[in-house]
Amino acid sequence: MASAIRTLLIINPGSRRGSEATLDEGVERLRSAGFEVEVYLSEGPEQSRRAVRERREQLDLVIMAGGDGTISSMAQTLYECQLPLAILPLGTANDLARTLGVPQELNAAFGIIATNPRRRIDLGVVNDQYFFNVANLGLGVQVTEELTDEVKKQWGVFSYLRAFFAALLRRRQFRVRLTVDGQRQKLRSIQLAVGNGRYYGGGNVVRDCASIDDGLLSLYSVRPLGVWELLTLAPLLREGQYDLDHRVVTARGQRIEIETRPTGMSIHADGEPVTATPAQFHCIPGALEVVAPENNAFETDRTML
Repeated sequence: MASAIRTLLIINPGSRRGSEATLDEGVERLRSAGFEVEVYLSEGPEQSRRAVRERREQLDLVIMAGGDGTISSMAQTLYECQLPLAILPLGTANDLARTLGVPQELNAAFGIIATNPRRRIDLGVVNDQYFFNVANLGLGVQVTEELTDEVKKQWGVFSYLRAFFAALLRRRQFRVRLTVDGQRQKLRSIQLAVGNGRYYGGGNVVRDCASIDDGLLSLYSVRPLGVWELLTLAPLLREGQYDLDHRVVTARGQRIEIETRPTGMSIHADGEPVTATPAQFHCIPGALEVVAPENNAFETDRTML
């Protein structure tokens, strides 16, 4: 008889979606499938990290129930403890779930976990801060700052679009000295993003060729543009098809260094402020095992997500 899969389910009580009844039903489904589940209600990231560290020798799997910020806050701890991750998408954007092909509907997400398919994914690191999806500076940071809890509550899945238009009105250009795997260049930008995963900002694609298991970081930088030019560029930004437009600079590599003027520009990763420029990025290939379907997110019909 196979031994039970010792599982810690960490729930962020402040998450936007998911009824208590649905979560209870899902937990019982996992127990019926051979999981030994401890449910842990966390009051914050540090409490969650401490709970995992204290139990690391008694765990086979950690399930994070929350949004991208909640899940990303656990990346370094899970990597250091070498514990597999499963996710229940309870946030507004759920971009990591999109990248991994995990259904947004909770019952279906529990179903994926119950069947327990595994794959390994990369982690991105910026100035010793770990992330799953994308780190950005410039316009993307301003979008995040506009994305208040009130906006999320009022606009729901359209909150990122609302925040984007508000951020356009206060965009600022900056200078960048960029080094990608030893190759240097200088440029001007209003938005720069470095992606480890595929999706960010509520379903935008960081690069149409990007994957969370390709061992590379994908970078794009938007040259200074007016509002109307940015709006005409928006469809390409949404799909990550930057190679079709000269207004966007792209690069891929394992190591990226960024210096800016002004210096000390805020960098957000997976929707949370984590560090500032100058910044050093690198990718850790195959860093973490996750519970996710074998197919990549870009092979899945996005209308199903």
